[in-house]
Amino acid sequence: MNNFNELKRQDQEAYLMYPIIRELRRLGGEATTKELKRMVVSNDSLIPEDALTLTKKSQKGHIYYPFNFPFNFAVTNLVMADYLERPQTGVVILTSKGRSFEGSADFLIKDVYKISLPMWKERSRKNKKHTVAKSDISDEKIDKLEDWRVELLHALLKLKPSKFEMFCRALVKKMNVDIDESLGIQLSGDGGIDGYGYMTTDDFRTTRVAIQAKRWRETNLVSSPEIDKFRGAMDKYRAEYGIFITTSSFTRDAVKASRNGTRVITLIDGDHLVDLVAKYQLYVKPVVTYELEEFFTDND
Repeated sequence: MNNFNELKRQDQEAYLMYPIIRELRRLGGEATTKELKRMVVSNDSLIPEDALTLTKKSQKGHIYYPFNFPFNFAVTNLVMADYLERPQTGVVILTSKGRSFEGSADFLIKDVYKISLPMWKERSRKNKKHTVAKSDISDEKIDKLEDWRVELLHALLKLKPSKFEMFCRALVKKMNVDIDESLGIQLSGDGGIDGYGYMTTDDFRTTRVAIQAKRWRETNLVSSPEIDKFRGAMDKYRAEYGIFITTSSFTRDAVKASRNGTRVITLIDGDHLVDLVAKYQLYVKPVVTYELEEFFTDND
């Protein structure tokens, strides 16, 4: 196969079907779509390592995540063909058909499209006035509700290094780590860390936590030498636990390096960082909105 980014859009969608089934099995048959997406990118060497954080700008100036488009449609096609189910928004599970599948990627693609393509045509026919034909759905429409994610990442990139490091310490504090008032807060001479803290895991055990923050562009991936360097800083401060935060992504070698040794380093890339900011509502506030369901667009 060519580089994933060089494939046509429908070929990207078709290619993703098999990894989706494979990774969902590894995850026990059920996962959130975000967790599944992350695993697909992490474990498939033909998909670019920066797929989750790479953005593009549309002709209208809208910034979006191009990977979401083929991934979302691959999941939808698998649901249509009864390989997956969506028990609730943002969650997918393998059906009995998906669990028992043992064929090749080519067989899966043919079987799925044999079922889903007629369903897309029928859906298009019923909703002509509402323009929901598959070919009419754009990247811009797919990511319309996620504009804030791109906006947040771009805002983080505009922060001064010291302010970004402070932001990361504030996030880790929200995650129940007591931040040290002196270690890792200097712009220079901090010994390779950008924060330090203490996490109490039960009534008497406290773990020393080191923090590293890299405010890097999406094309500048964190490599394994950076992980090794951070682990060296952890040794210096006798930290049992490490948290490495970046606005970009990690190379696959960096992920492997983070899992080596007796002390695993938690990696937080730009996509995960946005999730955590939303979860802990750190300098953001939620805005509630509603999307109309098919009942209002179905002419029957």
